[in-house]
This record gives sequence, C-alpha cells and structure tokens, in this order.
Amino acid sequence: MKHTEQEPIDTTMIQPHAAASAIDAHVGKRIRLRRTLLGLSQEKLGEALGITFQQIQKYERGANRVGASRLYHIACVLDVPISLFFDDMHPVGAVSNKHAQFSETRKSFGTTSDKNTPAAPTTDTKSVFKTQETLELVRAYYSIPDTQMRRKILELMLTMSNPK
Repeated sequence: MKHTEQEPIDTTMIQPHAAASAIDAHVGKRIRLRRTLLGLSQEKLGEALGITFQQIQKYERGANRVGASRLYHIACVLDVPISLFFDDMHPVGAVSNKHAQFSETRKSFGTTSDKNTPAAPTTDTKSVFKTQETLELVRAYYSIPDTQMRRKILELMLTMSNPK
C-alpha cells in the first residue's frame, strides 16, 4: 500500500538543532575548563578515557555531542560531579523553558521550602576562572596527594572566606 501524503510531524518535543549545539558547546567549555584547571593535556585526558585527543577537541568545541556514559567517565577522570558540566547554563528553547518553570515551582528534595534558591556568588564566576591565580591555586590544591589533607585545606579556606 502506497501512501503519498505525509502526516505532519509533532515537533513540540524535538529540541532545535541550535539549542542542542549550544548545550554541547557549553558542556565542552566546562570539560575544557576543568581539564586545564587540572593541568591535563587533551592527549592525557583522551588516554584516560581510551579515546583520541582529536575526539576530546571535538567535545570541547561542541562539534560532537558527549553521550551520557562518556560524560560520566569524563566526570570520574576529572574528579567532578556531572552537574559541573551544566552549571551556569541558561535554559535554551521552548522545551527547556517549560522545564525551567517546573523546576522553579517544585519543592527541593529533602527540604521544606517551596523554592530551591542557591546562594548568590560573591564574585563573577566566569572572570575568576580566567585568572592565572585561580589556575595556580587549583593546580596546587590537586597536587596534594593526601585526599584528607586537601579536604581539611578546603574547609580551612571556606572558614576563612565566610567569617560569621
């Protein structure tokens, strides 16, 4: 049976290509940021993941989409939560706006408040990560081999930066 008339496609649940590529680019920038903060080359990160440095380049440029399992492995190698790759990302497109509105009105898990309102950062996050001092601080921090000592140093810094 030959069907010549095409039925219309419901595109309300399909994310636009531009929105998807914007997300891919954002995730790629966050991968690159964390990799450089750790002083890792693209080649070293690729070796740790079992892929080529060219593939890392494509991820970082947003040219290739990072799959869920690959993103999980990248997070493990870079020693960060997966959420880091989506921090500071603005909702893109109609589908994202619907989800953003929903997340603003829902209760947070394990809390009694109606809104999940994170504390406002005291400095511009984007500019902080671009400074040489920040890179040196993070590299020095991660060069400390003792995990417990690193944690104590972090707690000390948090205490010093938030006097009560």
